[in-house]
Amino acid sequence: MQIKLPNTRKSPQQRLADESIRLREQASAMPSGVARDRLMRMARQAETASRIDAWVASRGLKAPT
Repeated sequence: MQIKLPNTRKSPQQRLADESIRLREQASAMPSGVARDRLMRMARQAETASRIDAWVASRGLKAPT
């Protein structure tokens, strides 16, 4: 049995950015508390991972600013 992949493939940066947006939207719908803080932390981690991935994939590696 083969797994069918979608025809449109997103870059790792785009997938992480989409995940960050999804998590922030989910967190904004929740009341303040531990669960909301956890989602916001996960959103920040996805955003940071996206930036690091873009930096590593760039041609001229420069220190992040």
